[in-house]
Formats: sequence, structure tokens, C-alpha cells
Amino acid sequence: MPELISRLTDEAIALLQQLIRTPSFSREEGATADLIFAFLQQHGAAPQRAQHNVWAVNEHFDAAKPTILLNSHHDTVKPGSTWTYDPFGAVLEGDKLVGLGSNDAGASAVSLLATFLYFRTRPDLGFNLICAITAEEEVSGANGVRSILPQLGRIDLGIVGEPTKMDMAIAEKGLVVLDCVAHGRTGHAARDEGENALYKAVQDIEWIRQYQFPKVSPLLGPVKMTVTQVQAGSQHNVVPDRCHFVVDVRTNEFYSNAEVVRTVQQHISSEATPRSLYLNSSRIAPEHLLVQRGLALGRKTFGSATLSDQAVMPFETVKMGPGDSARSHTPDEYILLSEICSGISGYVELLEGFKF
Repeated sequence: MPELISRLTDEAIALLQQLIRTPSFSREEGATADLIFAFLQQHGAAPQRAQHNVWAVNEHFDAAKPTILLNSHHDTVKPGSTWTYDPFGAVLEGDKLVGLGSNDAGASAVSLLATFLYFRTRPDLGFNLICAITAEEEVSGANGVRSILPQLGRIDLGIVGEPTKMDMAIAEKGLVVLDCVAHGRTGHAARDEGENALYKAVQDIEWIRQYQFPKVSPLLGPVKMTVTQVQAGSQHNVVPDRCHFVVDVRTNEFYSNAEVVRTVQQHISSEATPRSLYLNSSRIAPEHLLVQRGLALGRKTFGSATLSDQAVMPFETVKMGPGDSARSHTPDEYILLSEICSGISGYVELLEGFKF
């Protein structure tokens, strides 16, 4: 149905222009949620909403069939000071649409909405479809997609829309941030007194710098630990009794965040407290039927170093969408209209006739 795809593509681009013109910083996405809700409503899709998350279900939903979730986000980061365009201007120059969130991840969001509407009324699908465009992805917020997963019911497979040039990320690194504290005892720096917490922290930091987790992923590489902040001392002549340091840990699919934290805690003398454990690495088997279908259609597979809402989904997912991750969070962010066209047709091609 090329006419339907063409019409939905035009409507998706028009919606993206509206979304760009409407500020939607993380936790402030109410106005763009209104736009997405109205868009689905205008197409007869009976949308549902919880806070700033909007979703809809295909017309012929059958609980006996497996369910595929189409998900992307409509929140954005804040624009930096070096933009030369109006971040909310949605300036169109030939094939290029410039604006905040155009690439990350507005193009994916509107492309998935168009794909959902393409299949929504089809009685012949071998699966159910839920399309959810959600909030707070950029801050891994509690009121984003993970807050509505219980309402969506059983999900068998997810397609997460992020800019990947429509290639398929079949693994993604997880994230855990550790707040570490080394304890000592104050004393005068001029005398051999006290117990220097900073020296204790240095020993632990050196272990973190040197240690290598044995399991290395062919897709994601090793677990990577990086000390990014250190704070100690009150004045030059007092031995510090406390040193705080922060560790950024990027996990591969072979270790849960909890396993990594336990290993660190067993090897350093400082206290190590994770800020959260839920942003785990994700993986789908290269042999999965959807991955194999994507490969047959000429898509490439890769492991992604960047975090997405895949991290909070307790089911198999692939990450793919129009645009280029290198443009995300950069000045004068843009998407090509041709990328949206190929994104919609690519999603449709992937799902057309797909069977579990």
C-alpha cells in the first residue's frame, strides 16, 4: 500500500515539526504528550495516557498472539549555548529538518507511530502491536516507560526507536554509578598523625583502574569502570578523614549490575553504594527471528555503547531507528526527511508478514 505509506510519512513529518516547536525537556513533556495523544486520536486509535506517556493498541488485539511493543521517547535534553539555529524553529532546508529532538528521538517516534497506524486495523497480523511514546528517557526517570509496563501486559518483543541509521543494535551496555567513601582519621599534616582517607581512596582507585572483568563481549567489549569525581579535605594542614569518589561503570551483557557491584565491594576497602541497579545491559540472540529477518533485508547488527529505555525492559528488544547517534545532543541537531521516509518503510518491511 504505497499510497498509505506516503500519506502516513507526510503526516509523520508534519507531527515531528510540531513536536520540535514544542519544548519537551525531561519531566516537562506534557505539551508534546498532548500532540501525540491528539495525533493517535485523529486516526481512530483510542490512545491511552499515564502522566506524559501515551500508547495505543492495534484494533484486532488477540491475547492468544504474541505482542510486539514499538517504543520511543518524546523528551529532549536542553539545548546548549552554541546552537546557530533556533532549537525550536523546525527549520526545513531542502531535505534537512533542524531542531532539538529531531534526531534523538523525534524521527524514531513519528516513524514508529506511522508504522503502527499502517498495521493498526489489519486483521491478518500474526502478532499484536502496542505503540508507546514515552517520557523521561533522557534522565532514566521513574515516570517514563517503566512506569507503564505493568499496564501494557505481556510483551514478547520490543523495538526501541533510537537513531541507529536503521541498523539493529542487538546488545546495549548497562550503567551503574557507584558513590564510594574511604574513611580515615583526622590529624595534623605536620606530624605523623591521623589516617589519610585520600591515600586509602587512591589504593582503591588504582584497583578500579587496573581490574578487568574476565568475560569480554564480542559486541560490547569489556565492562568499563571509570573514576570520574574525587572530593576530599577541608584545609591544607589537616589529614582528611573522608574521601568521596564516583565510579561510572558500563556493563556488558555477561554481568548484571548487581554482580559487578558485589565484585567491587569485595575488592576495595571503601564503601561502594550504587545509585541504582536497574539500568542493566540488554541483549537479543543473533538467531532471533526478527534479527535474522533484519539481516536478510540488509540491516547490520552491532552492540551499542549508549543507554536507552531498553535497559528497563524485561523482555527481548532490538534498538533501531532513523538518524545518526553522532548527531544526538549536539548543536544544530537535524534529521533528513529521506531518513524518515526510509525509516517508516524499513519498519514496515521488517514487520510485514513477520511470524514468531
